[in-house]
Amino acid sequence: MSSRTRWLLPAGIEEVLPENAAILESYRRKSLDLFASWGYQLVISPFIEFLDSLLVGECEDLNLQTFKLTDQLSGRTMGVRADMTPQVARIDAHMLKSEAPTRLCYCGTVLHTRPETAGGTRSPLQIGAELYGHAGIASDTEIISLMTTTLHASGIKQILLDLGHTGIFEALVNTANLSQEIEADLFSMLQHKSTPDIETLLESVECSADFKTAILNLVNLHGSSNILSQAREQLKIGGKELLQCIDYIENLSNALSTRLGNTKIHYDLAESRGYHYQQGIVFTAFCANKGDELARGGRYDNIGETFGRARPATGFSADLRRLITASDHQTTKSSGAIYAPHINDNNLVTTVAKLRAQGEVVISGLSDNANEAHLAGCTRTLKNENNKWVVKDI
Repeated sequence: MSSRTRWLLPAGIEEVLPENAAILESYRRKSLDLFASWGYQLVISPFIEFLDSLLVGECEDLNLQTFKLTDQLSGRTMGVRADMTPQVARIDAHMLKSEAPTRLCYCGTVLHTRPETAGGTRSPLQIGAELYGHAGIASDTEIISLMTTTLHASGIKQILLDLGHTGIFEALVNTANLSQEIEADLFSMLQHKSTPDIETLLESVECSADFKTAILNLVNLHGSSNILSQAREQLKIGGKELLQCIDYIENLSNALSTRLGNTKIHYDLAESRGYHYQQGIVFTAFCANKGDELARGGRYDNIGETFGRARPATGFSADLRRLITASDHQTTKSSGAIYAPHINDNNLVTTVAKLRAQGEVVISGLSDNANEAHLAGCTRTLKNENNKWVVKDI
């Protein structure tokens, strides 16, 4: 590699320069402080661990997103985390072992083999919260409310909440004798709303006409709350189990109505974004005026069973960098750094220490160069007046 290309980074891998890094760190602190005020305790999971701990359930898409390598100490395959949710589930199940509901939060870089969108990042700064030990609308309501509050705190004003339920698709496929491969293909096509591909696939398998009609109806069941009543009629082949899923979505919406303010709710009954360990309600938050995905989450009950302890669980996650890009954040103007002359003086040392303790940025001079304060970006300087060091504008 020549010196001209040595500085290049891999596609989808970014570095953050000082000004943006300061904004990013500010949002990270603000978000984690918000989580703490709701009772969510911070955990820090390892960046790399054994692969079988990172991949839970039938997570083929998570498997494809995970970088893998061999541990030189044990010979076992390790993975670089592509999602922190399984790690936090392991902490709850194996390390904490509480019987009471547990609220945990996290923030850290994850690594993907491929970007989720064209030209997107492969190293998101994932932030999120998880609630373990409670099954039902109350915990889903809390997590969704925390998610929207986090987005508002990040400067995002207009949010569109997309609600779905994995049980609707499951109830429908349970009425047909489909292979796992066909079911997986059908699921993928539903996520892309690819009606022609769905029609072609259904023509190639043996299943009832009612099932084919219901699946094609499911593709178009998205919009306002009136689609719930349509779904009860158009998807009735799914039976009582499917109707219970629709009822759950409706009851959750009613519970959220007093908490979400001006957040609009959109329903997409074929939607199941994210990794396949999710079971139950799923949700995605979009920037209402741009259409960009901001955060996603859902219920993934019994994810801890892989680690020896099954518990109900619900949570959400977001890429903090994406939130900042989508937000209307205002950069706070600082007073500027203070320059401390390159002088060996005890009073100067004491004054600098006091100023830093007060939150001021003080840059100590390294030489007698008169232009050093300007080169360091300082707008103020310390001057000795009557044996007392005082701050003066430059």
